[in-house]
Formats: sequence, C-alpha cells, structure tokens
Amino acid sequence: MSDTSSRTAADAARHATAAATAAAASGVAGATADDAPVLHLNAVSRHYLQGDERLDILNGADLAVWPGQSVALIAPSGSGKSTLLHIAGLLERPDGGEVFVAGKATSALGDGSRTRLRRTALGFVYQFHHLLPEFSALENVMLPQMVRGLKRTEAEARASELLSYLGLKDRTGHRPGELSGGEQQRVAIARAVANAPRVLLADEPTGNLDPRTSERVFTALSELVRESRLATVVATHNMDLAARMDRRVTLREGKVAELE
Repeated sequence: MSDTSSRTAADAARHATAAATAAAASGVAGATADDAPVLHLNAVSRHYLQGDERLDILNGADLAVWPGQSVALIAPSGSGKSTLLHIAGLLERPDGGEVFVAGKATSALGDGSRTRLRRTALGFVYQFHHLLPEFSALENVMLPQMVRGLKRTEAEARASELLSYLGLKDRTGHRPGELSGGEQQRVAIARAVANAPRVLLADEPTGNLDPRTSERVFTALSELVRESRLATVVATHNMDLAARMDRRVTLREGKVAELE
C-alpha cells in the first residue's frame, strides 16, 4: 500500500473512532459513527506567543456537528471563539489535533487544497456583511459561484432564487449602500450559501443589528439552514437566539463544553 493510501486509511479510521466518541459525548439522537459529523474538530490545540509568554487559546478542543444541526457557541470575548471558527473554517491551522470537513482530514492539505475545500464545503457569515459596494445584491451572490466556475446564467438563477427565499426579491438590483442593515446581512447569508456548502460558520451575524432586525435575520437564517440541512456553528452573545438552536456549547480552559 502506498504512503498516500496508508494515510487515507488511517485518517478514515481515526475519524470513525473519533466520530463515535463525539456522538456518545454529544447526546445527539441518531448521531453515530455510521452517520459521521460533517464538521469535526478532534483534540485541536492553538497557542500564540505574546513576547516571551505563550497563550494557550485552545487546548484539546473537540467539537462535532452533524448535517442539519445548529450549534450556538457562547463564550466571553477573548475566550477563543473566533480562533475556533477560523480553524474550523480552514482559515487558520491548529498547532495540534485534526479538523475533518465532510470526512476529510485537513491538516496535511496544502494551501491550494484547503482553499478549494473551503470554497466548496464551507460558508461564512460575519458580524459585518463585507459585501462589495460597487456590485448589486444579485451580483454579490453571483460572484462566488462564478469564481467556482459556474456559468453566469446558472449563477444568476441561483442567486435570484436565494435572495427571493430570503425575502429580497424586490431588492436584487440594489447596491449594499441602498439596503438596510438587515437586508445587507441577508444578502451576506445568501452569498455564504450560494455554493451549497456543507457547513455554515457565523461569527456574531446579528451583532450589529437592533433586536427586531436581528430576529428577522435569525429567522431567515434558521429556515435556510433547516431546509438545506446545513451543519451550522454560530458564535453569539444573544442568549435568546442561542436558546432556539439545537445545541449550546462554550469554551472552558481551551476545551469545548456542552451547555444545558
């Protein structure tokens, strides 16, 4: 057997074993090693150096998320929420442990392979929408699809469908500056799922919105997640929104802990 085949087999075996452990620990109905998580952080560690001092942010963190499951990540500022999301989203490499995305181990992947996997399997929503101001709502949602290689007509059809689903049918031709905060964030959500990712990662997606607008955006996001069977991790300080998600977790001493 070649070295590559050996590594692939070892990755699969390690993922299956870790998935079974994660399933038992999570208490999620139907979550077994045969129904593997689509996102799995296994014993992930991450530290930074601040002068001569080492700061351990993540210390053997484990998190498994299954298709269609929403997870609220609730923790104080500075506890490592963004670091965990960046590692889960392949934007940052861990110092130890493994990140599995759609069953694929990612630690040994080169930058090009990580970028391709991130483009096809992962979607991101941030506190600020980061829409391109010179393009319309429709064009903002079309662009990631065209970067992936979709024809313009196909990208336009899917972008229009997503924006209509999110209640923006009459706003597709408007630029971000002509949209309200809630509308901008719904366009950002449409853009995040335009390439039909397996996992959606959101970092305080309603943090800049007033309560009424926040509720509307969260409802739109929840319906989209439910319909598309996305695995979703949302970092939030909004306990009311977190209570409506399938699971709630926090970070304690660099590890992920389940909350009631």
